[in-house]
Amino acid sequence: MDKPKVVLGVSGGIAAYKACELLRRLTESGHDVRVVPTASALHFVGAATWSALSGNPVSTEVWDEVHEVPHVRIGQHADLVVVAPATADMLAKAAHGLADDLLTNTLLTARCPVVFAPAMHTEMWEHPATQENVATLRRRGARVIEPAVGRLTGVDTGKGRLPDPGEIFEICRRVLARGGTEPDLKGRHVVVSAGGTREPLDPVRFLGNRSSGKQGYALARTAAARGARVTLIAANSALPDPAGVDVVPVGTAVQLREAVLRASADADAVVMAAAVADFRPAVYAAGKIKKKDGQEPEPITLVRNPDILAEISTERARPGQVIVGFAAETDDVLANGRAKLKRKGCDLLVVNEVGESRTFGSEENEAVVLGTDGSETAVPHGPKEALAETVWDLVVERLR
Repeated sequence: MDKPKVVLGVSGGIAAYKACELLRRLTESGHDVRVVPTASALHFVGAATWSALSGNPVSTEVWDEVHEVPHVRIGQHADLVVVAPATADMLAKAAHGLADDLLTNTLLTARCPVVFAPAMHTEMWEHPATQENVATLRRRGARVIEPAVGRLTGVDTGKGRLPDPGEIFEICRRVLARGGTEPDLKGRHVVVSAGGTREPLDPVRFLGNRSSGKQGYALARTAAARGARVTLIAANSALPDPAGVDVVPVGTAVQLREAVLRASADADAVVMAAAVADFRPAVYAAGKIKKKDGQEPEPITLVRNPDILAEISTERARPGQVIVGFAAETDDVLANGRAKLKRKGCDLLVVNEVGESRTFGSEENEAVVLGTDGSETAVPHGPKEALAETVWDLVVERLR
């Protein structure tokens, strides 16, 4: 079979060196990659490096290899174009259809999915001109993923950092898997919760659960690949931030509730994949609870945490908002799931059986997605990404 053809565009930002790692991941996973840097990008990484890593010739000019008409052919034959880093200048040129070098010509001739991974200083990303250009590109169907928050050049820190190359690769892989289909979550804002809340007993100990956050992160990555603006509310997860996703870290169930209510105010869909503690200690010990010789410990009194899923399902922030819950069960899985769906009032409930060696921390999952319309969608054992795709398929049906 022919290898999928990927064009890796590199524009002139200091983050250009990170694109080498993205290129390595693409080539090692079986893609035929043609690197098309801008002239400015070559100030950061030379053409010889791109050619050696990709195994393909590198050019920035439309006048090179004129007999092959590269400014037309490269875009026409591509299965995916990804620009990483995409500077403010590149986003502006792409939005306005300028074509003054090989990369911008390629963008105009490409009829395949296009992904932009922006990288620039915070002020440049937040400037109204850049935001309008991003909105224009997204409206046309391009995936412009949100930049990461972190250290920039010099001493500056903020939003504008190029997302981790491994996470950009995951977005590209998911986009390629969907082929040339229109990003069906384009223009939508979705909120996903992930991980497991922790309820502190004292400064050292807490009540928690085994959730790793992997399913929630898969849901966030998949939504971003399908064109959504994604807010991921992450409870105590050690996973790397997904590319193109705004991550809000939280610790306790109360903090998660506050973050969900705030983020869901303008959301089209909310997927509550986090394992939220049902109870928390009634009293927090300011100092470490000591073990005393000859004495049994004092009983720990628990109080209920807020039922976030029921609250946002009952008091929806906007008409037509789709709410998805998760039910982790150990016995009578479907019966308990149907009862929970009715009790919570959400539109969809993902029901799966959990245990010490099942689901939590695993790369795989299997579940049944129950709908308020009586539907039951079984998702066989497989990667958590597959379950995420099914969940978003069902959400898109209801958003329509």
